[in-house]
Amino acid sequence: MPTAEILIVEDEPAVRELLAATLLGAGYDVQEAADATQAQEMVASSSPSLILLDWMLPGMSGLQFAKWLKRDQQLSETPVIMLTARDEEDYKVQGLEAGIDDYVTKPFSTRELLARIKAVLRRAGSDGNALIRVDDCLEMDLAQHRVLAKDQSIPIGPTEFKLLHFFLTHQERVYSRSQLLDLVWGRDVYIEERTVDVHIRRLRKALEPHGLENLVQTVRGVGYRFSVKQD
Repeated sequence: MPTAEILIVEDEPAVRELLAATLLGAGYDVQEAADATQAQEMVASSSPSLILLDWMLPGMSGLQFAKWLKRDQQLSETPVIMLTARDEEDYKVQGLEAGIDDYVTKPFSTRELLARIKAVLRRAGSDGNALIRVDDCLEMDLAQHRVLAKDQSIPIGPTEFKLLHFFLTHQERVYSRSQLLDLVWGRDVYIEERTVDVHIRRLRKALEPHGLENLVQTVRGVGYRFSVKQD
């Protein structure tokens, strides 16, 4: 059964092996990185559903990696759970300010870890096996974080994936830029409305090779809508 893909970033082989075994046993697909540099290379070529990140890493720390991740427009929406032996409030605040979605303090039980992973994936919309289909032309696999056009994979960034998911579940209705910012990016994110235009263009560019760019329609003076009906 397909499921979410989790990237483990942990420098201790024994801990990494234990985490991988736990996640594989729970049905997740797993990737492993021994440090932040290796993790950077891996996320550049694939889009994990969630990153399980150790705070104390050689070279670039987990906190520094999280900040780097959140600065990248293509990767900033990737959920991150930080693993740390430090439970002091100051460390948690630093992590939350860097965009960390949740904390698991070492030592932890596998039951708690899996529960937190499931909760974060649920909030990110990546925990299920749901397939969303548009006629016979477009398919979104939430579990594998993939978009297909007639069985051909469409390369798409995390933000565009999230935007397309919103459109697919809210077809035919027009949304303004400010509404999309609130509903897709979240109310606590302070970015310019024109950022929506940038990601709309990227989404259309990804769909264009398959002749699907016109599904994302501009409604002049109002905003955008997703529709299989052509004006």
